[in-house]
Amino acid sequence: MRLRIVDAFTDRPFAGNPAAVVLLPSGPFPGDQWLGQVAAEVNLSETAFAHPLPDAPDADWALRWFTPTTEVAMCGHATLATAHVLYATGAATGTIRFATRSGVLTATPATPASTLAPTPTTSTSTSTSTSTAQPSGATAIALDFPTAPLTPLEIPHGTGEALGATPLACYDTGPQVGDLLVELSDEATVRGLNPDLAAVARLPHRGVIVTAPARTPGDHDFVSRFFGPASGIDEDPVTGSAHTALAPLWSPRLGRTELTGLQVSARGGRVHVHLRGDRTLLTGQAVTVIDGELLTAPEAN
Repeated sequence: MRLRIVDAFTDRPFAGNPAAVVLLPSGPFPGDQWLGQVAAEVNLSETAFAHPLPDAPDADWALRWFTPTTEVAMCGHATLATAHVLYATGAATGTIRFATRSGVLTATPATPASTLAPTPTTSTSTSTSTSTAQPSGATAIALDFPTAPLTPLEIPHGTGEALGATPLACYDTGPQVGDLLVELSDEATVRGLNPDLAAVARLPHRGVIVTAPARTPGDHDFVSRFFGPASGIDEDPVTGSAHTALAPLWSPRLGRTELTGLQVSARGGRVHVHLRGDRTLLTGQAVTVIDGELLTAPEAN
């Protein structure tokens, strides 16, 4: 059984967010214990498992996502990685419908990679780059995800101390995303965060998204970072699901439905968002960097 590692939301290897992808044969998923053990062994922020649904009327593939410690309800970068593998191997063409815990999510080939802004070479210190797509096969894919409902919150006790910065506002992102969205004053503050991860893990949400407007107009409109130590992810390099909450936050403020987010982790990555009411399109590129063999056979519960 093949196991591939794909860098998502980037146009070049060793940037963006790596996800493992395991394509399974038709039939039910293996047991949860085996799925969790594989994800823990790979030890990336997400491992995606997918199998075809040849007889399903409303979906083509079933898809699940696991962190090293738990299953999650939604994951953008591992969905992008899975669609990239399906297109690259010829297992799918056109629109792919995934049956997931968050309903049916779709992936569709999008704008050619050459027209998308390149991933920053060092996103924590600069917002531009001269990198180009690599021969390893960056592709552009649009994901159709539900828009996260934002509910303003009183700033949870200890949030500023945990992050090491003063929040301007906080929002709940609803049950599917399940994270605390924290608005900070400016891009430099987001880039410079060095949070107390133990304190972040004690906050009453799965993870914490931090965001601010871009320092200057250019190739991105807002920046973000994501911390999820309670789910085994100290800092996620690029978080697609977070952008279903970032899109409705920044779109009305900037007066546009199409925006570009830059996640300023050490690896860095870009997510192009298009807010369409209760749905958000997330467009990005992906590159396969490892293609190997999983030697342990799937096990049932």
